[in-house]
Amino acid sequence: MPIYFFWGEDEYRLTKAIAALQEKVVDPIWADFNEDIISGEETEAVAEGLYQALTPPFGGGGRLVRVEKTTLGQRCSDALFSELERTLPKLPDTSHLLFTSEKKPDGRLKSTKLLKQYAKFQEFALIPPWKTEQLLEQAATAAAEKGVSLTNAAQEQLVAAVGNDTRLLYQELEKLSLYSAGKEGALDESAIAQLVTANAHNSLQLAKAIRDANTNHGLQLLADLLNRNEPALKIVAVLVGQFRTWFLVKLMLEKGETDKQAIAQSADINNPKRVYFLRQDVQAVSLQQLLNAFPILLNLEADLKRGEDAVNTLQTKIVQLCRIFQRNSQ
Repeated sequence: MPIYFFWGEDEYRLTKAIAALQEKVVDPIWADFNEDIISGEETEAVAEGLYQALTPPFGGGGRLVRVEKTTLGQRCSDALFSELERTLPKLPDTSHLLFTSEKKPDGRLKSTKLLKQYAKFQEFALIPPWKTEQLLEQAATAAAEKGVSLTNAAQEQLVAAVGNDTRLLYQELEKLSLYSAGKEGALDESAIAQLVTANAHNSLQLAKAIRDANTNHGLQLLADLLNRNEPALKIVAVLVGQFRTWFLVKLMLEKGETDKQAIAQSADINNPKRVYFLRQDVQAVSLQQLLNAFPILLNLEADLKRGEDAVNTLQTKIVQLCRIFQRNSQ
């Protein structure tokens, strides 16, 4: 009775996992008879899924029943729970029952606890855009899968262009794979600039604009982010994370530390090779300037949480932050 619960907002990776399961379970010749896709938004979706999963497959291969966008991880009636309790142990080994949801199942629900006794749970969460280290690791893994060799600078530029959009990451790597065919050596940032379109501005670019005291560019980046419905608090989280990393790197350099491993450990950087680029990022700014940014960022977060107008508040604070990093303030 193979049962699965796939959840998360990374639609691309989730879709790939479903396709892999489908290829493993369903004989293509008998797919029309042995694959059922049920909308989880329907009232009787779970009950119908259980009923279909009890049905033996027709012909070769197994049966795959998919209950998509299920709400089972958020609510479950007593009647449905009783049905789950009765049916799950009886599902045949030839039937595979898959629940999918964007939302994380509520571990407090008795239905979730019951499912965990029988089902394999797999998370497909998007990496938050402010977790640069994880995004770089994801890009490196994906590049290896596609057989694309990238320099560290090229990886950073690729992540800056695609953000946490996994589908876009693989699309761009497919393009880079075709470009690099027959070429020796790793692709550098010039290849990324030539081939990869920065489809959307991200909050890391906004952090760099502030560091460079480029007020006009920073305000334009902010407008682009808000036009794409980027949550204001998420923008702030990215800024805080980036300035914290810069501050810790600069602090270690000011102390005279030269060992990349030690700097990386102090600044919570998983890949010590990134220290080289971070040193360049903070070369033209002072430790005091970076330190002065934090009260403004904390006030910005507090104002937003109090319900202040997001656009006006963000614009005002970005102007204040840019003033800190003007050359004549050093």
